Amino acid sequence: MAGTNSMLSSFISHEGKNTPNTSPTYPLTQSTSVYGKTKTSKAPMFLSSCKKKMKSLKVAKATLAMDFLEEEIKVDVSLTLKVTATVTVKIRNEVSMMKIPWLYSPNDMKHEEKGVGFQLVSTQLDPSTLKPKVSEECVKDWSKCATRKANGPDCFSFEVELEIDADFGEPGAILVRNNDNKELYVETISLDGFFHFACNSWIQPSHISKEQRIFFSNKAYLPSQTPKGLKYLRATELENKRGDGSGHRLPSDRIYDYDTYNDLGNPDKGVEYARPTLGGETNPHPRRCRTGRPSTVSDVTCETRVNTMISSTYVPRDEVMEGTRRNDILKGIWKGVLHNIPPLVATFNNENGVPRDFDDITNLYRNTPQVEMSFNKNGLLKFLDIRGSIEDIFKFETPKNLSWNVTSYVQDDELGRQTLAGMNPVSIEKLKEYPPVSKLDPTIYGQQESALKEEHIICNLNGMSIQEALDANKLFMLDYHDIYLPFLERINAQEDRKAYATRTIFFLTTMGTLKPIAIELSLPPNDTNIPSKQVLTPPVDATTNWLWKLGKAHVCSNDNGVHQLVHHWLRVHACMEPFIIATHRHLSSMHPIFKLLSLHMKHALSINAMARESLISAEGIIECGFSPGKYSIEMISAAYRDWWRFDLEGLPADLIRRGMAVPDETKPHVLRLLIEDYPYANDGLLIWSAIEELVNTYVNHYYPDENTVISDTELQSWYSEAINVGHADLREATWWPKLSSPEKLVEILTILIWTASAQHAALNFGQYHYGGYVPNRPPLMQKLIPQQHENDAREALEAMDQTLCAAEAVRFPEAK
Repeated sequence: MAGTNSMLSSFISHEGKNTPNTSPTYPLTQSTSVYGKTKTSKAPMFLSSCKKKMKSLKVAKATLAMDFLEEEIKVDVSLTLKVTATVTVKIRNEVSMMKIPWLYSPNDMKHEEKGVGFQLVSTQLDPSTLKPKVSEECVKDWSKCATRKANGPDCFSFEVELEIDADFGEPGAILVRNNDNKELYVETISLDGFFHFACNSWIQPSHISKEQRIFFSNKAYLPSQTPKGLKYLRATELENKRGDGSGHRLPSDRIYDYDTYNDLGNPDKGVEYARPTLGGETNPHPRRCRTGRPSTVSDVTCETRVNTMISSTYVPRDEVMEGTRRNDILKGIWKGVLHNIPPLVATFNNENGVPRDFDDITNLYRNTPQVEMSFNKNGLLKFLDIRGSIEDIFKFETPKNLSWNVTSYVQDDELGRQTLAGMNPVSIEKLKEYPPVSKLDPTIYGQQESALKEEHIICNLNGMSIQEALDANKLFMLDYHDIYLPFLERINAQEDRKAYATRTIFFLTTMGTLKPIAIELSLPPNDTNIPSKQVLTPPVDATTNWLWKLGKAHVCSNDNGVHQLVHHWLRVHACMEPFIIATHRHLSSMHPIFKLLSLHMKHALSINAMARESLISAEGIIECGFSPGKYSIEMISAAYRDWWRFDLEGLPADLIRRGMAVPDETKPHVLRLLIEDYPYANDGLLIWSAIEELVNTYVNHYYPDENTVISDTELQSWYSEAINVGHADLREATWWPKLSSPEKLVEILTILIWTASAQHAALNFGQYHYGGYVPNRPPLMQKLIPQQHENDAREALEAMDQTLCAAEAVRFPEAK
């Protein structure tokens, strides 16, 4: 009791009459306030199963209504009742917060069990103190009475008996204090099966955090509808999660705050490892979750990098991935290590250190027609003492969408198909004018006139003129010119990295498929020996055949880069993080919008932190494996500054922006697709509509009019901070939707849920199936296309032709 009195000591009720709750009610749990010694009241049904300490409790009247038995009783408030809470918890056997628990033995964790304390909090105030009514704290040594649950070896359930006054009223929250020395995960708490509390959270030992954790009941309340007994706790919960903006974050903290991406480089390791800060006027970018690590010695504006061998980048404790998902990621890491052993061995055995032909690449996968395990010949398995299937242990899973015809990936129709239904179906756009026009500032980058001419495509338009094809919506484009060109000079100056700024023109055939008919390759006009622009068209001989295939390889490489940097990382991960942080800082866990968004935000901060550690950081996966290299993060910043718009992130708006659809009131989704067989859009619109319908119904239940939206202080603070702090570099943009009506709230929430769920699925889960076979979507190109005037151009093209013929002979011996 003393702990709760301390927490609630500053509570003073100064509110007027409470607004009636418009959330769904629970008929079994309604009760009226009881002030005074004895008063007739309808007791909440969960009390009907309580063990009563009083000698007698006279039932004055019993009625049956709506199939629920309500007992009208006289309550003696000097008496107390016992209620039973069923608690489900989970523990961790390894040392918390450490990545290498095997350094510690179970004996290191021996401690004296002191139990866990529980206190119920009523929705009502005590009229004598104007503080919430609370029960006595019950401390339970659950380890001596818990029952192991069937859903895991570390899951247990136990019961706690809590004493409450007879006029306690409806329970609204439960306070939990962990007096043990181990952190404890509380999954669920329920009172006699009627009241359920939203938990799913880790509770730190009391010697780490003196804070009593607050778990509210599953009821949803807008701020103005909060019962008086819960108002202080509601404010306290948010205050605890906001922190004060200072200090080094500990792994046990549950604090959400903002910071720039100033932790991607490692200048203390050397000047070549320094990276610019993302976020600010120079390199605009959404904000990340603050860690508070100390600055580097070489640059006080940069945070020190975390040593991933012994710890992880901070994320609030409840955001850390646990259980099956964490184990799956760890398994994937080890699989990747083992799968890369054969290529490493082959590299050591190969004089050139690179694959010799397509056969070297296809032999990396399981179930290939030929399996030559050179690393097994060298005794590697024996050396490692590994038993089992060689293919299962060391070979990559065969990408599901890959035909083992090694030439299929360079076929024109396959390029068109994957543009609509591959791992990046969100870049294709309608060609609005020909030749296409750059949007780059000519005062900075000069006049960027396209080299595409009428003669390059006219013979592939089925007899139409260019204007007729444009008017008939027959011409489409993959445009990676403006995103790559400003960085090409620096990209191509890196060792073994070469890229073009590409444009690819497609023609929509009578079969409804896309056919590539021209590729424009652009370079900065610096080298007089290499043309700054060249156009490739479908081949007419062996030489142009290879030029065309190499041109498509560069297109696919750019497509892979933009997919990963812009569409996947920026749009889905980075731009969502400020909204996630703001949600925890400003929306109470009892807020209906928090309840709607919480599952869609789960573990996103943890994934983003892992990306800062090893994906977009200096010498991370992106820098090492993608053509832009160390300039990748600057390309992300440029896309955010010049292209990203929140109001166009919804699927219908995005399709219209790209010209892939036009408004049409006669169509099911009020849109007509210009390409009927566009799987991403066809399926996506069904999912978008389902999300929008759900959100619309949900929002209108809690927000019947504009005033309820405008007057919701938590909601308005959430949206304002997400824009003005989380997206501070774009806060002045006029395109942000105004949160002024239920309709606008539906729009904002639908975009967020779509982005975190269906959009992420479309951009994430196809990566291995389409990009797992590297020639299909090469992330890194090491050479520019040979020029025919070069001395070794003919030899290079002839060698490529011989390589392809040899590969085809191996794949299809009957064709010899």
